[in-house]
Amino acid sequence: MTYMAYVDQYGWFGIMGQGAKETILTPALCRAARGLLDWTQADLAAKAAVSRSTIRDYEGQYHEIHRATEAQLRLAFEDGGVRFVEIEGAGIGLCLPPARSI
Repeated sequence: MTYMAYVDQYGWFGIMGQGAKETILTPALCRAARGLLDWTQADLAAKAAVSRSTIRDYEGQYHEIHRATEAQLRLAFEDGGVRFVEIEGAGIGLCLPPARSI
């Protein structure tokens, strides 16, 4: 597949094209985020408006997901309270914000 190179506003080189960007939500992070929220695959499917089989197959590493589907899953997790954080030298991690005092 051919991609087009470009220079962004900061002078950095980049690549444009489908699949050019890495996904942030890996199958392991998807399972971990569900675990943090105590959600089943069916719960996530309902909240993200995707099929449970899509989640099952992605988490089982049977196929990749489209960027739009990844965005729907991430939005559902973020609406549930999960925060995706970049940890220097380790990649992307998950956390829940601290509980608020009443």
